[in-house]
Amino acid sequence: MSEAYLTSFSEFLPGNPVGNDEIEEYIGIVGGEISKYKKMVLRQNKITSRYYASNKDGEFEYTVAQIAAKAVEKAFLNSETDLSELEFLVTSCSIHDSIIPGLASLVHGQLNVDHIDVSSNQSVCGSSIMAMRSAVNSIRLGEFQTACVSGSEIASRHFRPTFYESTAHFKQVNALPLDQEFLRYTLSDGAGAAVIESRPNSNSISLKVNWIKARSFANRFSTCMIGGAVKEEGRVVSWGSQPSLEAAIDKGCFALSQDLKLVYEMIPVWVGHYLSLLEEGLIIPEEIDHVVSHYSSESLKTEVVKLLTKVGAMIDEEKWFSNLTYKGNTGSASIFILLNELFYSGRLKQGEKILCHVPESGQAYNSFMLLEVV
Repeated sequence: MSEAYLTSFSEFLPGNPVGNDEIEEYIGIVGGEISKYKKMVLRQNKITSRYYASNKDGEFEYTVAQIAAKAVEKAFLNSETDLSELEFLVTSCSIHDSIIPGLASLVHGQLNVDHIDVSSNQSVCGSSIMAMRSAVNSIRLGEFQTACVSGSEIASRHFRPTFYESTAHFKQVNALPLDQEFLRYTLSDGAGAAVIESRPNSNSISLKVNWIKARSFANRFSTCMIGGAVKEEGRVVSWGSQPSLEAAIDKGCFALSQDLKLVYEMIPVWVGHYLSLLEEGLIIPEEIDHVVSHYSSESLKTEVVKLLTKVGAMIDEEKWFSNLTYKGNTGSASIFILLNELFYSGRLKQGEKILCHVPESGQAYNSFMLLEVV
């Protein structure tokens, strides 16, 4: 079986960085008043700047497919390999531009490359690792020599005030619940990509994929993060099952929401997954040189660190790399944006090992990937 190497990366962050005082100029003010939760959410997530695909007039200058395509093109510009050699395109996202067709087809439509295979992965943050594993395994099996994986999100277009003000909940209390406000002040827009090949770079470092381990715990938890549906009596009911589009809007089917209490209940399960990989000998903490963990908020990282320290399985926090505070939480794009910055930072040395972690609160999914600098 062949090896798979991550040979180049890219990021595409639309527009200019947006500071905390400017957020409402891009996503608007719900009900005419700045949220009472804003300061608390920003204090917890510690994000100081992020990027939006819209301008201050509320016009979106990009689609999810377009920013993914730009990230793919940039990844090949950074590569020893030309875009014309791409054989397999794998995309990931939370919500893309249409119900059908798949995002990978829309992204391919933006690229000047012919005769390739495509695959679309849709979940939340974890879709990035689902996509990565698909591409890596195809390379290892010898099916393809060159693949590219992307993650792209435009969360902000779901944060328009009118998406909330038409719901029955808002009409009753003239405010949003914290489960919705948290996402409005935490999620942002962006795309990233990685080129994966059967051979390493000849003139620079590459990252060999040693293994990818992922696990769903959806049978233990109810749906935590939801969009396009509502939870009724413990089950997910689609907007399409409502009697009318107006009824779907009234019930809040199109207002993104996350059960924050449930997220914190998932943390011990994610840590348990990590501990199981330690027991298997797949993770040896003293051999890890860099930890690249996608977490949505610094407050969640704090809880993870407390638990890891308590059980004696903490990897030195000085080894952890994050750009959450100044690039925002970009969902499925985050792991690519993280690796892009680290890969080109000049910090990586031959033989070092990078442990990547991408949890997902959608319905409790957790993933790890071990990379080695070669």
